[in-house]
Amino acid sequence: MMINIVLADDEELFRVGMSHILSKDPDINIVHEASNGKELLEYLAGTEDLPHIIIMDIKMPELNGVEATKVIHKAYDEVRIVALTTYNSKPFIRNMIDVGASAYLVKNSPPSKVLHTIKQVYYNGFYYDKTVMDIVNERFASGSKLEERTVFDESFITPREKEVLELICKQNTTHEIAEKLFISPRTVEVHRKNLLEKTGVKNIAGLVIFAINNDLVPPIIIEN
Repeated sequence: MMINIVLADDEELFRVGMSHILSKDPDINIVHEASNGKELLEYLAGTEDLPHIIIMDIKMPELNGVEATKVIHKAYDEVRIVALTTYNSKPFIRNMIDVGASAYLVKNSPPSKVLHTIKQVYYNGFYYDKTVMDIVNERFASGSKLEERTVFDESFITPREKEVLELICKQNTTHEIAEKLFISPRTVEVHRKNLLEKTGVKNIAGLVIFAINNDLVPPIIIEN
């Protein structure tokens, strides 16, 4: 397993430091660095080997991280975005999650947490820690739903799909879900695929937001 990563940040010193830290992990390969969103999009458009994950700053010249994430989420839905920024307020977190970020971290996070987040995103498609998940739950509990809220009949998802969906939202891996539900990992993947098709979202992060937004699962509690 080798996780290919692109670093997008306008601070060269930060990129150098982050590259040094991440490169110490034998599972991580830094394939490119970009100083702004425009450079990042030009790189993605010109490469045949897309990265698995992009570590994305929010405030960058030319094209900021929010706008770059919007484009990438639509054009390269298989690429995961991990926001890593100095901003730790609810509006910034909500904004990045809304446009497709699979995780959100602040730059004073310990290296171990950054590495853990990267691997969770690589294996599970997303990673929302307690702070992020509390904000997601709070937003939808307050009635700030998406405008196009869909009302489904009871047959929209099967009971088993709902069980799988809730465990996905709790950030269980495929093998963990299989063990808890006494089914095979392949069956879990079939349910995951069906859920993506039924909801019309492109990735697991989108599926989690869709599930919470439409009350398909109860509020997700993430322990510290």
